[in-house]
Amino acid sequence: MYETSRQELGRTQRWVIKIGSAMITNEGRGLDLEIIGAWVEQMAALHQQGKELLLVSSGAVAEGMRRLDWPRRPDALYELQAAAAVGQMGLVQAYESQFQHYHIRTAQILLTHEDAAYRRRYLNIRRTLTALLQLRVVPVINENDTVAYDEIRFGDNDTLGALVANLVEADLYIILTDQQGMYDHDPRQFPEARLLQEVNADDPALEAMAGGAGGAIGRGGMLTKVRAAKQAARSGAFTLIACGREPDALRRIAAGEEIGTLVRPSQTPLAARKQWLAGLMRVRGRLQLDAGAVRVLRNSGRSLLPVGVIAVEGRFARGDLVALTGPDGAELGRGLVNYTAAEAKKIIGKPSDQIEALLGYVDEPELVHRDNLVVF
Repeated sequence: MYETSRQELGRTQRWVIKIGSAMITNEGRGLDLEIIGAWVEQMAALHQQGKELLLVSSGAVAEGMRRLDWPRRPDALYELQAAAAVGQMGLVQAYESQFQHYHIRTAQILLTHEDAAYRRRYLNIRRTLTALLQLRVVPVINENDTVAYDEIRFGDNDTLGALVANLVEADLYIILTDQQGMYDHDPRQFPEARLLQEVNADDPALEAMAGGAGGAIGRGGMLTKVRAAKQAARSGAFTLIACGREPDALRRIAAGEEIGTLVRPSQTPLAARKQWLAGLMRVRGRLQLDAGAVRVLRNSGRSLLPVGVIAVEGRFARGDLVALTGPDGAELGRGLVNYTAAEAKKIIGKPSDQIEALLGYVDEPELVHRDNLVVF
């Protein structure tokens, strides 16, 4: 784990702040403009200190439900999309008007998982967000619910916030929720549960301790927050899961106060291209490696050759993202493959100098080049 102190973390520059529905709505009855104003006041103070802020805010569905007079959150995706479309108007207006009090410009960014699953779109989003930060604009980011369908939805803004942290290589990802932080057991069932001050993103026990689902209005429980923290850690970002009901929470975080649960990344930041490979593209197939190939990838940082692969799964094309697994089936990395699934099945287990004889041609001697490969 990185040994950065809370004080040092408070002085970092680029923050992604995710505010959950419970923090800005009247128990689901639309937006609470007074509370939003209080959040913006804190963010404006941080902005004036020179911090670069990106805001991921829930609340669109709750506001849409209020405007449509719906008493409970709908289950059908098209109804959720309708509520989000209506509520998004109020959400953006609320933040825009509050930030204007401090002469801070805002921008609306709506994303789907598909926007980040393709390299060109990913780079466009990254460049846009970076340009906005350079212009001292605060991006207000949400999922593009009105066009997303099940396969390309983030499903919760915790995950969306982690993706944004990866995109801009944020120093700190703050998830503001109605809980004090993460506990070693569910405090609703175990009164003796202990609040965790700091944890390692790679701790295998985290997800088991998190468990549970979100509330009636929000979509993300503690488990989604832990998984989001793990994703944010891939680009070296720290994640702080903190209670948004604490007075002046953001100012206190900036001052280095120990509130909430800090999730520390356990490895150095991946290069931007490898962040994308690790978490933003969709896996199209799997290559199962023998023990020797696993050792080479883990210890030598070399390319994956056909000779080290023992099985091929899925239907993938040249350039698609594939998962790399060991003999036990555990995933150890991902990469862009140089051959189709049909071609790969013909050359696995064979030396690279036999590729031309087996296929009638040779594109690359590697199945996955090391520049297009990331090992977890």
